[in-house]
Amino acid sequence: MTDDLYAHYMRAHQALRPHRETCSGCTDTFRCAAGERLYEGFARLQDAHLNRRRRRCSP
Repeated sequence: MTDDLYAHYMRAHQALRPHRETCSGCTDTFRCAAGERLYEGFARLQDAHLNRRRRRCSP
């Protein structure tokens, strides 16, 4: 499952990155509707991935 989560996280980043590079409506502090949707998906998956890693590394 962890590998699947990491793969989803990386795909979300790969989808977000070109949008951020080409969208004139997105800035560091504001995102267009499509950019917001992509960012929220990326952030949710990143949080889940990092939380899972932290739990595995905890003593």
